[in-house]
Amino acid sequence: MQDKDLNEYSPARSSSSKHLSCSHQLCELGPNCRSPKEHCPYTVNYYSENTSSSGFLFEDQLHLTSVGGHEHQGSVLAPIVIGCGSKQSGNYLSGAAPDGLMGLGPGEISVPSLLAKSGFVPHSFSLCFGKSNSGTIFFGDKGPENQRRSSFVSLDGNYNTYVVEVQHYCVGGTCPKQSGFQALVDSGSSFTFLPSEIFTKVVTEFEKQMNATRLAIEDFPCCYKASSQGLLNIPSMKLLLAANQSFVIQNPMFTISSGQVSI
Repeated sequence: MQDKDLNEYSPARSSSSKHLSCSHQLCELGPNCRSPKEHCPYTVNYYSENTSSSGFLFEDQLHLTSVGGHEHQGSVLAPIVIGCGSKQSGNYLSGAAPDGLMGLGPGEISVPSLLAKSGFVPHSFSLCFGKSNSGTIFFGDKGPENQRRSSFVSLDGNYNTYVVEVQHYCVGGTCPKQSGFQALVDSGSSFTFLPSEIFTKVVTEFEKQMNATRLAIEDFPCCYKASSQGLLNIPSMKLLLAANQSFVIQNPMFTISSGQVSI
């Protein structure tokens, strides 16, 4: 597959870009517009406290490479809807704020849904992450036949996000009873957020099994200082989903190297 230099998307520099109008069937906030001809706004509230992104929706064409097996088969132009951000709030003010949104959720306006509706690919996708802080999105990829599966559950009666039921969690060989909770699968979150009660229990059990010097770092209770050899003794972590499907968390610790290894 040929690599291409990518630039930040700008509707003004795209010959195929156009505003989504408030009268469009995919404009969720259309009823709040003063005129059906106005530009369709979007607002997405995240689960991090007071964190949101808002702006306007645009229609454009996505250039995709069609791949069969490992062979390049050609290119296609697929119509999609994306959001260009104009205002961010909460955690985005102190970190890397997104320039907009490329929806990957199960809703009708998401990119996978629009691609499937247009007949380009099956209604599925996969995210593959590498070691160089980069990755690839494969639209239409259904994964291997022997992969483990778990059904999604509703959140507040809706299926607008990817939520799974976690029946138990395990730290090392310890799997507490009655430790179930719902988990939101979100590719836009840098960290894993757990319910406060579950998080406290995980930290307590992890601390019992972790044989390393603890570091006092604000807001991060599970920070340790250890040698490279000590990294081999980190307790494993596992989530047990419905139908006895287990999800082993690979590399649960974020490693910072500075002389010795700080976790």
